[in-house]
Amino acid sequence: MKADTHAIPERSGTAFRLRKGAFVTVIDPKGGQVADLLAYNAQDVREAISSGRSLDYAETISLTTGHHLYSNRSRVMLTIVDDSVGRHDFLLTPCSVDTFLHFYPDLEPHKGCFGNLVEALAPYGIEPDAIPVAFNCFMNVPVAPSGKLEVLPPVSKPGDHIRFRAEMDLIIGLTACSAPASNGGTFKPIHYQISEAAG
Repeated sequence: MKADTHAIPERSGTAFRLRKGAFVTVIDPKGGQVADLLAYNAQDVREAISSGRSLDYAETISLTTGHHLYSNRSRVMLTIVDDSVGRHDFLLTPCSVDTFLHFYPDLEPHKGCFGNLVEALAPYGIEPDAIPVAFNCFMNVPVAPSGKLEVLPPVSKPGDHIRFRAEMDLIIGLTACSAPASNGGTFKPIHYQISEAAG
């Protein structure tokens, strides 16, 4: 049975429960669009996805198929089981009003992924200060030998996806990113599917 496809409108976000063993597939339907993903232990939201733990244990900043996303308690929350892109970011924080004031002073400030995640996660008792660095699906952040970071347009094409398996009962936050540079200057929706099977 084919999983239903859910749409996240451009520059917005959502949150939902994901049972242990279930799969969530994040899809870039039009190409070149970032999606910020967060995960929390559904039984104790103080346990949250951790960029530092995940990158440390993987010994790489280029996470893709076969890698795990760990919590701040060093437990596996999600496993990447399929990835048609292979370039994502787990270094940069969700964009916010402050991001816009810093990087885009000539643009109208936007609440960004941070604001969208705050709103989507509030019904689950997750407060703003509990929002960590997100796993930024499809975000293209090369690191120069000097250590300098650059934000380039995503390399994802229409229909590209990344699929995760939940390794515990989770609350997931997911956005269609709002920052101009992250998305090549345009804003598009993100789709996702939840299923009990990998296919």
